[in-house]
Amino acid sequence: MIESIPLPYSEPVRLNQVPGGLSRRLEPDEAARNRIAKALDLASLDSFTADVSLRPIDDAWILQGRITARAVQTCGLTLEPLPVEIDRDFKLRLSEAVDADPEEVDVHLDDDTPDLIEDGRIDLGQYAVEQLALSLDPFPRKPGAEFVPPEPPADISPFAVLKAFKAPDPKDQG
Repeated sequence: MIESIPLPYSEPVRLNQVPGGLSRRLEPDEAARNRIAKALDLASLDSFTADVSLRPIDDAWILQGRITARAVQTCGLTLEPLPVEIDRDFKLRLSEAVDADPEEVDVHLDDDTPDLIEDGRIDLGQYAVEQLALSLDPFPRKPGAEFVPPEPPADISPFAVLKAFKAPDPKDQG
């Protein structure tokens, strides 16, 4: 049996309970923000808010909203704290319909393939955390931080190493 990994933040909604849609503000508490920070490899997540709306449209659902956050990443070069402010709008199409054979999935990066709704529910918290993750710089770098490669080691011949082990010449001691 495969164990599922617990989500750092979850706000599930059953679609049959909101047939006309909904609007909601998500504000994870400190414990949830700490779990999110750990999951996203952040030094800290001081604030995180997601204003989301979910509405049916034709045979699908539209999830749109805005996330705002104050976080601290770690500079990949200096390992110093790097504060970041995030303010991002998003819009996603979700669908319960499965058009193709589940064993044959065509992935096209340029099309508007909707996310699949499973078991008639959508996890608003999971989508909010996903949008936060997409907003973070995967290679954070402090302004002005520059990678300076180390000097390559000088070519050392095997004979130079042996010379260091050579017994001192008695004439040189004199």
